[in-house]
Amino acid sequence: MSAAPRTVGTKQAAHIKGTRVSNKDIGRGTGGLAGLRVPDSLLATAPAARRDAVRLLVGERRTGAVAQHAFRALPELLRAGDVLVVNTSRTLPAAVDGRLDGAPVVVHFSTRGADGRWVVEVRDPDGHGSTVRRTGGPAGAVVELAGGTRLVLAEPLDPAADRLWVARPTDWDPIAYMRRHGRPIRYGYTERDQPLAAYQTVFAVPSPDGTGSAEMPSAGRPFTRALVTELVSRGVQIAPITLHTGVASVESHEPPYAEPFAVSAATARQVNAARAGGGRVVAVGTTAVRALESVADERGVVRPGGGWTELVVTPERGVRAVDGLLTGLHEPEASHLLMLRALSGDRLLERVYAEALRGGYRWHEFGDVNLLLP
Repeated sequence: MSAAPRTVGTKQAAHIKGTRVSNKDIGRGTGGLAGLRVPDSLLATAPAARRDAVRLLVGERRTGAVAQHAFRALPELLRAGDVLVVNTSRTLPAAVDGRLDGAPVVVHFSTRGADGRWVVEVRDPDGHGSTVRRTGGPAGAVVELAGGTRLVLAEPLDPAADRLWVARPTDWDPIAYMRRHGRPIRYGYTERDQPLAAYQTVFAVPSPDGTGSAEMPSAGRPFTRALVTELVSRGVQIAPITLHTGVASVESHEPPYAEPFAVSAATARQVNAARAGGGRVVAVGTTAVRALESVADERGVVRPGGGWTELVVTPERGVRAVDGLLTGLHEPEASHLLMLRALSGDRLLERVYAEALRGGYRWHEFGDVNLLLP
């Protein structure tokens, strides 16, 4: 799929290359968490009754301390002059039903390329309202969707894999189609479908071209308008970025592929000013880290920009512009843990995850969160 530069605001976009990692790298890169096993009882199967009714596990790198809090205590844990960097991408109803060779399938729309084609994942229904992974393709296969709509699978995104395919819509708009026929992507650990509103964060805004994220930038989900108001009243700034997330690799834990992002001039100024003045830059979610680090130089100075990023933040690369991270709890095989290790170091991260298991913290997008501070 083409990812040619395009214009974002007044800045010329770029295709940001980054550290390339493989599944083997991820397996070796999870440090002391490699043997961690998350019991099914700790997988969050549904949203909490209130968005902010989740728990917050805080790890501080300087002292090694790990402490448990209610998420509503977040304003007391930050300080005036800190900047929270949030992802404003909206979640799309990116799962649609179809048929392939006469058999029912579910298509997950992931990312729209600069050439108008889409990266998609085709999955099998599991009989319980969710899906399981299937072998994709072959090239040229046609998925029949509702209303006589057809989706042609052109080629695998990665010639060495068959999970994600570049698909060619035939004279129809997938975003308009999703709005009419789609539903949020969900996986087998959740108990039932939820309305799209359950997958939108308080920071989400429509993008000019209608694109968004295949899956929710979930670290922002526990925030409420009242909590944001309290943060701002205490002198904590909110700085927006946009990164449209593609489908996760739930079973295979692949490294992320290229995703579109944008960092505005205003956000770059806020981040640079905070760091110069002694404030901390705390990313809300791994997507915010990926966007900021894609436009930060070796000194950590952030410049406005956007386009496509393939950056994978690893302990070897380190972080340059971000001081802290608010994120969910990740599977031990997930590539996100490379980024968390870069921020926290191995010892603190192992302590945080051990405490999460002891304390019965909940995993995944409707679960609890942890805050890693310098």
